Amino acid sequence: MPGSALTINRQSWLLLIILSVLWGGSFFFVAVALREFPPMTLALARVAFAAAFIYPIFKMQGGSLPATFAGWKPFIVMGLLNNIIPFSLIFAGQARIASGLASVLNATTPLFALLVLASFGEERLILRRVIGVLIGLAGVYVLRDPDHVQSDSQLIGMLFCLGGALSYGFSGLWGRRNFKNVPPLTTTTCQLISSSILMAVIAGAVDQPWELPMPGLTTWSAVVGLAALSTALAYILFFRIMAQAGAANVMLVTLLIPVTAIGLGVLVLGEPLLMREIVGALVIAASLLVIDGRALGWAKGRLAKT
Repeated sequence: MPGSALTINRQSWLLLIILSVLWGGSFFFVAVALREFPPMTLALARVAFAAAFIYPIFKMQGGSLPATFAGWKPFIVMGLLNNIIPFSLIFAGQARIASGLASVLNATTPLFALLVLASFGEERLILRRVIGVLIGLAGVYVLRDPDHVQSDSQLIGMLFCLGGALSYGFSGLWGRRNFKNVPPLTTTTCQLISSSILMAVIAGAVDQPWELPMPGLTTWSAVVGLAALSTALAYILFFRIMAQAGAANVMLVTLLIPVTAIGLGVLVLGEPLLMREIVGALVIAASLLVIDGRALGWAKGRLAKT
C-alpha cells in the first residue's frame, strides 16, 4: 500500500529554507572550485573534507560506525545515489553550463522524486502535489536565462544535471526505506565516509589528482565552504527533514535552490535582480503553498463560512 504523504510543519519549512541557502551556495562554490579542480577530484574533495569535518562531531555525540559490511551496505548505496552519482554528473555538467542553469535543472528533483516514490508504491500521486510540482517547474522555467545558447557541449551538460536530479530521486526512495530510525548524524557520517572511499578510487582512475598543480587559496576556500556548509551541515538538515516530513517533501528544497542561488548572487556578488527572477520566485512560492495544502484548506474553510 502506498504510504501516506507526511505533512510539512513550520519547523520543517524553516529548515527547508536554511537548507536551500546552503545548497544554493554550493553552485557558487562549485563554479569557483572548477576553475582549478576537475569534476571527479572536486567531488572527492567535497565528500572527503565533509567526512573529516563531521566525524569528530559524530564521535563526540557517542556515535559508532557499523562493524560489518552488512551494516555498511545501506550507507554505501546511499552514498552512491546521494553523493557519488549526482555530484559527479552535476559537476561535469556545471563545467559545461552556467551555475544558474545547473541549479534550475537541479530543481526537477521533486518531480523525479515524486515519480520514483509513486512507481515503487511509497507515495500516492495526490493531485494537489502533482499540480504543485508542475507549478514549481513552471516557476523554474521562468527563472531560466532565455538568451542561453545551447551547443552540443551545453546539451550534454544539461543532460548530466538531469541525470543527477534523477539519482537524487532514487536516493529519496532508498532513504525512506532504510533510514527511518537512523539518527541524521549517523546517516550523514556513514554515507560520507563510504562516498569518500569509493570516490577516491574513481577520481584516482579518471583524474590522477596527485599530478594536478596545487590550487590557490580562493579555490581551497570554496572547497571548504562546499564541504563544511553545503555538504556536512546541509546533510544533517536534509536527513532531519526527511525523518520529520518525508522523502518527497524534503526534495522540495530543490525548487527553492534557484531562488536562493539568484538571491545570493544579488546580495553577495552584486548581480542585478531581473523581473523574470521576481516572477519566477513568486510562482515557486505559489507552488509550495499548493503542495503544502494548508493554505488551500484555510481558504476552503473561509469560503464555507461565507
